[in-house]
Amino acid sequence: MITCSPVWNVLAVLIVTLALSAGVAHPQPADRFATVNGLRIHYLDWGTNGKQPLILLHGIARVAHTFDHLAPHFSKRYHVIAVDMRGHGDSDWDSQGAYLVEDYIKDIEGLVVQLDLRDIVLWGNSTGGRVAQVFAGSNPGLVSAVIVEDVGPERPREISDRRATRMSREEKGWASLEELLAQMKKDYPRTSEPLLRNFAEYGSKQSADGRIWLKRDPAIGKGFVPTELWRTVRQIKAPIIYILGGASTIVPAETQEQLRQALPKVQIVTMPGLGHYPSDEKPEDFLAIVDKFLAGTKPGK
Repeated sequence: MITCSPVWNVLAVLIVTLALSAGVAHPQPADRFATVNGLRIHYLDWGTNGKQPLILLHGIARVAHTFDHLAPHFSKRYHVIAVDMRGHGDSDWDSQGAYLVEDYIKDIEGLVVQLDLRDIVLWGNSTGGRVAQVFAGSNPGLVSAVIVEDVGPERPREISDRRATRMSREEKGWASLEELLAQMKKDYPRTSEPLLRNFAEYGSKQSADGRIWLKRDPAIGKGFVPTELWRTVRQIKAPIIYILGGASTIVPAETQEQLRQALPKVQIVTMPGLGHYPSDEKPEDFLAIVDKFLAGTKPGK
């Protein structure tokens, strides 16, 4: 397991903070759109075209910009693409409220065809991690490596119920961006303020009456239901790493053991004391784990 000293962890957060605050330390992504399955899907293209593609898939109620502190780390080595999944960010809402994992996957498959991508590295956190797993199992010939952040093949009812309760709480919106930020600090106490502010600014919009709303279709909760993906996950052929937060209970020990038995190329790394988004809480430590993993993979491997 890769760990860093407390001093380095403080420095790492400071580096990320300065990068986000300055806005000049890294190249900025291009906003692009593709129409797939009748929906206009927004994605951030970080470059570099012609390199091996790295597709970043966010969690439920999040947006592509939540990878802003991570994507520049890879943009010289990979063609980095961060997607606003349907119903999120600047992508279209689905008129039928189709937000199951399978619906998100259809959009990513369509985007991959349009952009003519192959030898793909997939990285998904939370719901994006479920999409990455099923995409990799359904399209083994397209995927070279998979990074899954704090989710497994199962979503039990207690997790879907927790999300429903939270979305109900958030239906009223917020009086100001600062009020939204204050709520995010409570929800993500281990995440630095600059990262949360970036999420709040890019992931929200203001209505005519001045209230702040998250950029998401309220209907996304319809797809956040108890889920079991083992049949497809067992078909994954590419090297895959599950990076888990030690304070999270979403991927219990018994599920980890099942993954080891089902996937011969699996790695499982737990980051002690971290929650559901360890790449937000200790980004430099997380990137070190990912770099080590990707060093053992090659395009077409």
